[in-house]
Amino acid sequence: MSKNETILKVQNLKKYFPQRSGFFKQKVEHLKAVDGISFELEENETLGLVGESGCGKSTTGRTILRVHEPTDGNVIFRGQDIANVEESELQVIRKDMQMIFQDPFASLNPRMTVKNIISEGMRIHGVGNKESRMERVEELMSIVGLRPEYMFRYPHEFSGGQRQRIGVARALALDPKLIICDEPVSALDVSIQAQVLNLLMDLQDEFDLTFIFIAHDLSVVEHISDRVAVMYLGKIVELTTSDKLYSEPLHPYTKGLLHSVPEANPKVPMGEVSLKGDIPSPVNPPSGCSFRTRCPHAHDRCKKEEPEFREYEDSHYAACHLLD
Repeated sequence: MSKNETILKVQNLKKYFPQRSGFFKQKVEHLKAVDGISFELEENETLGLVGESGCGKSTTGRTILRVHEPTDGNVIFRGQDIANVEESELQVIRKDMQMIFQDPFASLNPRMTVKNIISEGMRIHGVGNKESRMERVEELMSIVGLRPEYMFRYPHEFSGGQRQRIGVARALALDPKLIICDEPVSALDVSIQAQVLNLLMDLQDEFDLTFIFIAHDLSVVEHISDRVAVMYLGKIVELTTSDKLYSEPLHPYTKGLLHSVPEANPKVPMGEVSLKGDIPSPVNPPSGCSFRTRCPHAHDRCKKEEPEFREYEDSHYAACHLLD
């Protein structure tokens, strides 16, 4: 992959949700959904964000877009820190940042026609007039593989795969530079998943798009991503190119995820690493290394000291004491 300009820098991003308990709800703890993650993203690159349910992947995506207000950290998009701008400025910036949601059955307003769903963003941002927006809707429906004459239909008249194509068209309507894909194929049949993934890859080439692709299915991420970041309990524990992650994983959690996928890569010896038990509560995470309670190689240092997330090989980052 050729070196492109950096479009997004995420620096020490945190998102804590307050949790009140006690008789008068006075005791406040914090659910650390995103706990100090950092990464950079180049133009036209796809970064896969993977991990088990509850590890903070979707919250990361929503916090980058400021659907959730960040607790701390910086989100620098095209040179501007959008984590600290006023709402009026943010609305202008949001034209260049869009999202494709996980559930095509829930993310489309059932009372709106496809035309109104796709054109809503253009109307809100004052782009064009009714006639030009209609032409744009026709163009977008053709681009995503839907017949333009279907624009007057309602979401319930479409299949799941077609609804997700409508969601893709809606995300493209404002010509964004960055699209966050929040598990966009997990609710679809396997055969339809491949079609939507190929569509996204074609659109990336055609429109010079940059993707953050959130998923828990490692085979899906391998298919579409240039680099992959593995999250566990609100932190990134490994980050490298897609090829390296699948052929030479460093972190025990990554190995466990790969080991849990049937025939993920039978040539790679995964050892005895397998994931057991559930992710601990992000309200009360383990001391030291957050993965130690499930790691078969954990030792005393893992309990006392949090491992540093650092580069071990060329562009291969991980956070694990076993690698020192």
